[in-house]
Amino acid sequence: MSLQWTAVALFLYAEIAFILILCLPLLSAQRWQKIFKWQIWSAMSSYWNKFFFAMIIILVVLFLDAVREVRKYSAEEASKDPQVHPNFSDHAHMMLFRAQRNLYISGFSLFQWLVMRRIITLIHQVALAEGSGAALQVQAEGANAAAQKYMEENQMLKEALKKEESTRSSGTQLMRQEVEKATKDLRAADDALRRSRVEVEAVKKQAQGLTKEYDRLLKEHQLLQENLYSGPEGKKDQ
Repeated sequence: MSLQWTAVALFLYAEIAFILILCLPLLSAQRWQKIFKWQIWSAMSSYWNKFFFAMIIILVVLFLDAVREVRKYSAEEASKDPQVHPNFSDHAHMMLFRAQRNLYISGFSLFQWLVMRRIITLIHQVALAEGSGAALQVQAEGANAAAQKYMEENQMLKEALKKEESTRSSGTQLMRQEVEKATKDLRAADDALRRSRVEVEAVKKQAQGLTKEYDRLLKEHQLLQENLYSGPEGKKDQ
């Protein structure tokens, strides 16, 4: 195996090992996210896209070269007669095997390279989704606690309002009773005042009657006195 294909094979083995490590359940997406945020990866991030596309171009070129060699040695094997050229047939078989091996190595390397990039992207997205989910869960728990607190406060306000309404209704009832009592007292006072006025009117009328009777008696008394003085003595004097 030539140096370039040895390097491609080692690159394929490294890809397989790295993908297996990525698929291990021991490391969660959050841990991989923390690993990808190391300073060394941050320093290499500016060269990552260039390296990624450069490797794709290299692997595509090697894959096309392997395809070309497979077609070449397949055509040569088909064009030669094994009975006439037995050594050439073995050599063609060997070269065709190497070309097919190189084709598989370069093809799987290219495929694993794309898969690895996709897995890293998915791990990053899952880590972001988990972080967002955790933040949303914290917000939901906070909102739930706030809603529970508001419900308790609302219940307390309802109970206080009921107590205030009951107190107000009892106070209103007490005020009604006091108003009814005051109304009764006012009616009793009004009746007493009316009776007092009637009695005063009766006393006034009685006083007027007594005054008239006194005047009549006084007049009779004067008449009697006049009659008395104008009796036999008065005649004797004449």
